[in-house]
Amino acid sequence: MQTANLFPLVLILAAVAYWLAFQRSRAVAAPLGGVRHLKALPTHYAARAALWSAIPGLIVLALWTGFEGKVIQGIVMGSLPQDMWPDSPGKASLLLSQISNVASGSLDPDLASEPIAKAAALLKTLREQSSLFMTILVILITVLGAAFAWFRVAPHINARNSVETTLRRIFFVCAALAVLITLGIVFSVILETVRFFGRVPITDFLFGTSWSPQTALRADQVGADGAFGVIPLFTGTLLISAIALLVAVPTGLLSAIYLSEYAGKKVRSTIKPLLELLAGIPTVVYGFFAALTVAPFIRDLAESIGLEASSQSALAAGLVMGIMIIPFVSSLSDDVINAVPQSLRDGSLALGATQSETMKKVIFPAALPGIMGGILLAASRAIGETMIVVMAAGLAANLTANPLDSVTTVTVQIATLLVGDQEFDSAKTLSAFALGMLLFIVTLALNVLALKIVRKYREQYE
Repeated sequence: MQTANLFPLVLILAAVAYWLAFQRSRAVAAPLGGVRHLKALPTHYAARAALWSAIPGLIVLALWTGFEGKVIQGIVMGSLPQDMWPDSPGKASLLLSQISNVASGSLDPDLASEPIAKAAALLKTLREQSSLFMTILVILITVLGAAFAWFRVAPHINARNSVETTLRRIFFVCAALAVLITLGIVFSVILETVRFFGRVPITDFLFGTSWSPQTALRADQVGADGAFGVIPLFTGTLLISAIALLVAVPTGLLSAIYLSEYAGKKVRSTIKPLLELLAGIPTVVYGFFAALTVAPFIRDLAESIGLEASSQSALAAGLVMGIMIIPFVSSLSDDVINAVPQSLRDGSLALGATQSETMKKVIFPAALPGIMGGILLAASRAIGETMIVVMAAGLAANLTANPLDSVTTVTVQIATLLVGDQEFDSAKTLSAFALGMLLFIVTLALNVLALKIVRKYREQYE
């Protein structure tokens, strides 16, 4: 049985264990005078049975799925003649791919050599046996866990403590897993970044003004060493993000103020969902709109007043990106403003302040931390956007502050460098990890700075 079918089967068995344990707890409590004579509620016994049946089965399923491929590949590769053993990971991957294609029927076995055909037959047999053994083992463990929990339903056993302890451990594992995944991502990026700086000096990367990672095939060709100066990329990223925030922050913030303080219920119930619809539009649609409508309009408008504008410009990408992130500012700011206690409004109005003065002097400072959070979220969204920049601003790494010129961003270059089959031993590919690490550091610094600003103003209301 496949993993996709085995997983819901384990959940179904856990649900059956829940029902059986629930019925048994009520049957055990009936001669004693009711469930009040049990150490826990019937739902606690039932929940314990479900947990004890599902968790071991799912753990075995996850471990089997995680190690099955490696073990089978090792056995299959060991069955090949010694002269066919690959001497590099790349050749091993190609050989395994060929064996898998023959085993799946994508490649005719008659077209492959005899060792490959035998290895493919072995691979197919091992997969079938592994699937059968995994199904039997997972179902057996799940049923045994349910049976053990069913027999442990007794009046003197407090199932509530067991359930709470198990859930507490599950929550801890989930939290630890999230932290470990984050650390794994960071350390993997750091390691690849260190490899990159072993090939390219860090000073050239941080202070270089030219970005051309395309290395030549021969040393005598032009640009054989490449150019990895990151300044043009960050200049383009900051330029487009600044334009987007100049559009989104005033529009979104003023919209939130109007909807929360001035608009009627009917107007609010109509406008707010329409604004939030902007967040649901795919970014590729925004990219088409920017490339086919906004960018030509800006170019024609600039030419009409005597300015030179590129057909792909930072201004076009920034304007459309600003429209896209308006809901991040308006929706969060509106929720934060509505969360300000009504007593602050009433007190300000009772002292003779107008509604606008109340908004400026009382509500806005009180809601500033939440508003800053919305702006930071919008800024992160703008910095991380790729599709709009590719379609509207281009891929040219130009060092310019002119919004009418074509520029590119860090995220676009990361996506470009990692597209297609790449070897992770060249400076070109490793530069993507260096870009990601630098972007992570800059974003973290911006968040720390914003938190300090928020803390400074929040102290007035503590």
